[in-house]
Amino acid sequence: MSLKPSRLAMALTLGAALITPVAAVSAATLEEIKQRGHIRIAVANEIPFGYVDMSGEAKGAGPDVARQVMKQMGVDKIEWITTSFSSLIPGLRANHFDMVAAEMAVLPERCKQVLFSEPNTSYGEGLLVAEGNPNDLHSYQDFVESEHKVAIMAGADQLEMLQALGVPDNRMVTISNNADAISTVSTGRAAAYAATSLTVSELAKQGKGVEPAANFTDPVINGEPVRSWGAFTFSMESQELRDAVSEELAKFKQTEEWKNILTTYGFSETDASESANRSTEQLCAG
Repeated sequence: MSLKPSRLAMALTLGAALITPVAAVSAATLEEIKQRGHIRIAVANEIPFGYVDMSGEAKGAGPDVARQVMKQMGVDKIEWITTSFSSLIPGLRANHFDMVAAEMAVLPERCKQVLFSEPNTSYGEGLLVAEGNPNDLHSYQDFVESEHKVAIMAGADQLEMLQALGVPDNRMVTISNNADAISTVSTGRAAAYAATSLTVSELAKQGKGVEPAANFTDPVINGEPVRSWGAFTFSMESQELRDAVSEELAKFKQTEEWKNILTTYGFSETDASESANRSTEQLCAG
């Protein structure tokens, strides 16, 4: 799938990278991580992909799978770091952590800045709308010609999707994290929030006055329905670590335990099977 590059997203990411000092030391190798005794893994507090619960425990499809993969690699201790989604790539580039377990979608523009493992998950899109869906919104395409505004999270790939469909920038409202989506929609600041179907479902459970848009139609770009493939993310200097993770992930994905993790967090059988239908090389090539 090829999406129109987002100049705004690129500017935000590159700008953050420029104001974040790059660490003097290079990214740690797998052997150095083992000698250190722990690996630093970042999440973006996005349910169900990767988050830290009230007790401080990391959960989600990314962390649960990463925990098992690290165990297979002989790394028993993980230092979990929580940051905003838009800070994940700059944080990797600045060596603030060794790996990201946020199920970040593998996109060509991101592949120019970071390394991705082979896909761990696959997931579709959705819309969070006000209760009763008063504006009758059922697709991203609905914002192309209407006057309604749609909210997106800073750094998320829904920006590229909406731009590729022709949604004007002045109809997009950028919020810093998913936690702001419920109030943004319920107060009418935006008519809907564009996110993955899993994120939308979780937000609808948490807040009052909002719900997932029923009969949602997947966006079609370049003749193909949009689907994302999420993977673990690494700095450009961490190819050895990335390769080791991909190797162990491939083994773990053959087990029922991997499927059970995805099911626990709301991923469907289709999501699980689709995760093997694209390679990172294909996704990075667009």
